Amino acid sequence: MVRTLRAVTEIPASVRIREVGPRDGFQNEPEIIPSADKVRLIDMLAATGLQRLEVTSFVRPDVIPQLADASDVLSRIDRPEGVSYSVLIPNERGLDRALEQRDRFDEINVFLSATESHNKRNKNRTIAESLEDLGRTVVRARGKGLRCEGVISVVFGCPYEGEVSPDHVLEIAERLVEMGCEEVSFGDTTGMANPRQVGEFFATATDRLDGVQLTAHFHNTRGQGLANVLAAYDAGVRSFESSFGELGGCPVPRGATGNIATEDLVSMLHEMGIATGIDLGALIHASRAVQEVLGRPLGSHVLLAGPVEWQS
Repeated sequence: MVRTLRAVTEIPASVRIREVGPRDGFQNEPEIIPSADKVRLIDMLAATGLQRLEVTSFVRPDVIPQLADASDVLSRIDRPEGVSYSVLIPNERGLDRALEQRDRFDEINVFLSATESHNKRNKNRTIAESLEDLGRTVVRARGKGLRCEGVISVVFGCPYEGEVSPDHVLEIAERLVEMGCEEVSFGDTTGMANPRQVGEFFATATDRLDGVQLTAHFHNTRGQGLANVLAAYDAGVRSFESSFGELGGCPVPRGATGNIATEDLVSMLHEMGIATGIDLGALIHASRAVQEVLGRPLGSHVLLAGPVEWQS
């Protein structure tokens, strides 16, 4: 006899998960994924109980050719009730392109790095220049009724500058909140974080950013992604970003893996009795589908081993 946990609906949903694979994951793939496959996979994810999906980005097509079909994908995906779609916006010009499809998404995510070196390599701007542009972008987006998330990269360590001051990160976060961001995501972009560091950081962030939704975004480069989730959870974080199949990655450091796998995250939370509102079986089905599209095995542990089954 298989022992099953209580249905997710019996436990008040206590963790929100934004699936970022269709953007953060797909953009790292070297072979162009057909738009029809992207649409099919996004629709599969939207049917799993996920309430938040980052579906694409309006970066310059010549910079990330994989996402050159952003408008096409947005125009073709289903829009089921209760699912909020977000797009990544690099600057005001990206917002101009996105607003042509304003009725197809609900949120924007704007981003910058916590260090000058990483920001210059990623955006070709200083942090001050990025904040100035993002301030105008957020004001315009809010004027269109869009919810705004500010994303800060390399929060827990930079491959170019090493240790990053938590106080410096939180100063940037406060600027994002002042310009109108209702949510701030803190990214362990290259997988340098450890659980003690994460717990201490979010304990401080919770005090300094009272009333702001704090979101944690971990990569599994050194196998500490889920441990960092637990440290953030213990510090009060109830919002996480992850990628189905463990898709994604970062060009630095060498050998970096992707984001924590959404199915690994959901499986762990459900085993702990923490609700997500997500159907794990349907999520695994979506991850198997993207694995078939890409034609290679992916790094998710639950995708390989399957969900836990208790025998009695």
